[in-house]
Amino acid sequence: MRRSQGTNRPGRKPNRLQSILIAAVLQVTLTIGAIALLMPLFWLLSTSLKETGKEWIMPPQWIPNPPVWSNYTQALTSVPFDLFFRNTILIAVLATLGTLWTSTMAGFAFSRLRFPGRDVLFALVLATMLLPSVVTLIPTFLLFKTLGWLDTFLPLIVPYWFGGTAFSIFLSRQFFLGIPYEIDEAARVDGASSFRIYTTMMLPVSLPLLAALTIFSILHHWNDFMAPLIYLNRDEMKTLALGLRLFQGDFGAQYNLMMAAAAVTVIPVIVLFFAAQRFFVRGIVTTGLAGR
Repeated sequence: MRRSQGTNRPGRKPNRLQSILIAAVLQVTLTIGAIALLMPLFWLLSTSLKETGKEWIMPPQWIPNPPVWSNYTQALTSVPFDLFFRNTILIAVLATLGTLWTSTMAGFAFSRLRFPGRDVLFALVLATMLLPSVVTLIPTFLLFKTLGWLDTFLPLIVPYWFGGTAFSIFLSRQFFLGIPYEIDEAARVDGASSFRIYTTMMLPVSLPLLAALTIFSILHHWNDFMAPLIYLNRDEMKTLALGLRLFQGDFGAQYNLMMAAAAVTVIPVIVLFFAAQRFFVRGIVTTGLAGR
């Protein structure tokens, strides 16, 4: 017995060494990949603090000396970025609230309720994800024109109060499928309705899902360029994406000012992502592991 134990002990060392080497290689690979992905952001911040004419000097000056903080003041005061911020925040918040409410409700219905044609209807919802946005662009524009909603925020907000997006409905359904059905059955025995189960039992445990949907929705509306370009005409109605394009038309040759304006629009969503990162990852992992 002692010999067998002696022969087994040396055999474990290579396995442990191998796992350490694999972990080290993965860490180095991920670090290199992270640095490569962060380089454009670092270049943006670096260029935003450079003097005019030093944006393209070779070799590149990664740390400006001296940093020109007045670029941000000049960029933000050249066009009404405060108004663009308010418009974008208003659209993003209202549309996100609609997405959270209606997409989770639809996901709950597709996952917890049984009704005729449920699977067929859900398949049709998923099929809409295959349609390019340009296919529905003209009919949607004509619809909003008939309603008199052009040059208002309504086309950018109201549609998200009718189910959100197909992806958000799919994500909600996958999350709710991972919750045991015994919870619904016990609640129905106590006389709870489907709406009460949704509001008092499903939503409180859906914080990871809500965080993931919030980040996806805010990122979409914050960066959306095509829809505001089509439906908004007046300068006082423009969003940040349109404001950057307006700024580029006036200061396109001054890349330091362009990068300063771009940095101001990027920083809020970066802060949002890191603030909700833990819940965001949990929401994605949970929906991906749903087995039903």
